[in-house]
Amino acid sequence: MQRPSLVASDVDGTLLTTLGRVSPRTADTVRRVLAADVPFVLATGRPPRWVPEVADAAGLTGYAVCSNGAVVYDIGADRVLSAELLTPVQLNDLASVLDEVLPGCSMASESVAETARDGGPMNSDFVADELYNHPWDEGAQPLPGHKRAHVLGRPAVKLLVRHAHMASADMAAAVGPLIDGQVAMTYSTNAGLLEFAAPGVTKATGLATVAERLGVPASGVLAFGDMPNDVPMLRWAGHGVAMGNAHADALEAADEVTAANSEDGVALVLERWF
Repeated sequence: MQRPSLVASDVDGTLLTTLGRVSPRTADTVRRVLAADVPFVLATGRPPRWVPEVADAAGLTGYAVCSNGAVVYDIGADRVLSAELLTPVQLNDLASVLDEVLPGCSMASESVAETARDGGPMNSDFVADELYNHPWDEGAQPLPGHKRAHVLGRPAVKLLVRHAHMASADMAAAVGPLIDGQVAMTYSTNAGLLEFAAPGVTKATGLATVAERLGVPASGVLAFGDMPNDVPMLRWAGHGVAMGNAHADALEAADEVTAANSEDGVALVLERWF
């Protein structure tokens, strides 16, 4: 690949170290990418409200693809530019399937306010049922719980489904045949969490929206990732790079494998050109 015209990177397990930080070497490389007038786009499963901290550490003010592609967010302007939504009907239909196939599962939804979808101030809203815990908060106090009807009763960019006694891959294997493209399903950790979005939504579709805004073809995009939710983006980009710590699905989808996130794998590739 010649020097990329756009760089896109997943956040957790990719751009960030195992301690959840942007290393000095990676931050310096990102600065050189931006100094060369090449956009650097975050592409993450995180909602917009969890992006500014990472963006500040990396010195980024451009675009972010959030919620696994469902949201395009302008970091500098603090604006949600577009959002693909699951309707309450879709959410309730999906919940019925999940309760049958994954008995004992818990659910949470991430919404974006109506004004934000029209370009107004960003205002994300996370709502979880009484049993839901984030996989990265194991052992912590439960989140403030809501009735299931509240979780499913308004449009959402993402439905998160937890099961305390199953791996994400096993959950996906059980649910996948029953949803058959009716919604998009993926996961970014194997710790018992599935993530659902509107049909066809992936990091690839969100990144394609950003690339079109910037006038960059897919062939000019260099993308980094480590988990199944990164696979569509790694395949779509002109050059997809999996981290050395990546899930087997990401390793198979990538054009190249770099070092692990703990070893500045993103910087190692970018330093070829910047």
